[in-house]
Amino acid sequence: MKNNTTTNINHHKEEQQHHPKNDPSTVSSIDSRFNQTLKNVQGLLKGRSIPGKVLLTRRAEPLDDPSIQSPTFGRNFSENDAGSRDHMHKSTEEKDQSTSKRNNEGANTLNPSTSNIENTSKETHKSPMTARATDSTRVTKFTKELSVPTVRLERLRELGWSGVPPYMRPTVWRLLLGYAPPNSDRREGVLRRKRLEYLDCVAQFYDIPDTERSDDEINMLRQIAVDCPRTVPDVTFFQQEQVQKSLERILYTWAIRHPASGYVQGINDLVTPFLVVFLSEYLEGDVDNWSVSNLSPEKISDIEADCYWCLSKLLDGMQDHYTFAQPGIQRLVFKLKELVRRIDEPVSRHIEEQGLEFLQFAFRWFNCLLIREIPFHLVTRLWDTYLAEGDALPDFLVYIFASFLLTWSEKLQKLDFQEMVMFLQHLPTQNWAHQELEMVLSRAYMWHSMFNSSPSHLAS
Repeated sequence: MKNNTTTNINHHKEEQQHHPKNDPSTVSSIDSRFNQTLKNVQGLLKGRSIPGKVLLTRRAEPLDDPSIQSPTFGRNFSENDAGSRDHMHKSTEEKDQSTSKRNNEGANTLNPSTSNIENTSKETHKSPMTARATDSTRVTKFTKELSVPTVRLERLRELGWSGVPPYMRPTVWRLLLGYAPPNSDRREGVLRRKRLEYLDCVAQFYDIPDTERSDDEINMLRQIAVDCPRTVPDVTFFQQEQVQKSLERILYTWAIRHPASGYVQGINDLVTPFLVVFLSEYLEGDVDNWSVSNLSPEKISDIEADCYWCLSKLLDGMQDHYTFAQPGIQRLVFKLKELVRRIDEPVSRHIEEQGLEFLQFAFRWFNCLLIREIPFHLVTRLWDTYLAEGDALPDFLVYIFASFLLTWSEKLQKLDFQEMVMFLQHLPTQNWAHQELEMVLSRAYMWHSMFNSSPSHLAS
C-alpha cells in the first residue's frame, strides 16, 4: 500500500507539471471539499458490501483515450456516459487509510449543511477536471456478462446501477425489465413474437375508425393526441410528426390494455427514454439531429413494440401510481416528507412553517420520474439506476427525490412560500452534468443503506 501511495503521489506531481495552468490553491480547495464529502460517505459505508453503488469519485486530470472499441458490440461509447464513476475501486482503496480515521464522522451527513452539496455542484463547472464515461474494465465486464449463454441478472443489475455504456443500453434495458429472456438462445424468438403481438394490438385497437370506439376511448385518444406535442418540448426530435404518431400509438394501445388506470398525463413522459434508447440502435449522433423518416416501417414497428413492452414492465411494478386518485404516489410523497424531516430537520421545518405541502411539488416528480426536472441528456443515465433497482424502485425513488430536493437545502430555507413554489417549479438544473446526477444518486444510496432497514427511524 505504501508503494502504491508513493506511486500515486509521484503521478500526481507529474500531472501538475504537465498542466501548469491549473491554480494549485484552487485545485487543492476543490479537492479538499469534495474529498471531505467522499470520505464521509465512504467512512459511513466502510465494510459493507455495496457492489457497483459507491459513486463518489473524481479524476485528478482528464483521461486520454475516451473511446474504446467493444469486441462484441463493435460501436464506440460516448464520453457522456456516466459509467465513469462506477466502483472506482482503485480510488476507494487509495483513500481507505484516511477514511478509517473518519468512520465516526459519517453521522454528520444526517444533518447535511447542504452548503457542501451546493458548493460541490458549483465547483464541478469551475474545475478543469473530468472523468471518462466508460473505462475499458467496465466495458469488459458488461461484454462478459452479455456474452454468456444465460445472463446473470443480479450481476447485470450491479453493473447497470452505476451506468450502462450507451451502445449496450438497449440490450441491457430489455434484460433488466424482463422483456428479453436471460437465455440467449430464446431471446430472438421471444422478441419476434412480442413484436408481432404488439402489431396485432395496434391493428385491433388503434387502426380502427372512431365509430368502433366508445366515447371514453375517443376522449382518451384525443387527450393523448393533445399531450404528445407537449412531450419533452425542449428536445426538437420529439416535435417530429412521425415521432408523435409513434408515441400516440404506444400510449393508446397501452391504455386500452390497462383499463384499471387507462391513460394518465405523465405516462407520455415515461415512454421517451425507451424511444431514444431503442432508436439509438439505428440512429447516431445528437438526438436533436435525428430523423426517423429514413427508417423502414418494420424498424419503426419493432422500436414501438420494444417501447410498449418495456413501458408495461416498468409500470407493472407501480400500477397504483396511475389508478384513480393515484394512491401509490400519495403514499410515496408522505414517505418523502418523513425522510426529509429525518435527514434535514431545518429545511423540513421551514417548508412546514411556510405552509408548503410536499404534494404541491413532489407529485410531479413521482408522476414523471424526474424527467421534467433534469436535462434530457441525463435521463437515460438516471434510468439505468431506476431499472437496476427492479421491484425495489418505488421505495428507492423516495431516497433519490430526497437527495434531489436537499441539493438546495440552504437556498430553500431563505425563501418564502411563493418563492419556494416558483423555485421548485423551475429548478436550476439546466446546466447540470453527470457529476451532479452522480452526487444525487450517491447520497440516495447512502441514506437508503442507513434508513431502509430501520423504518422506525422514520416514524412520526
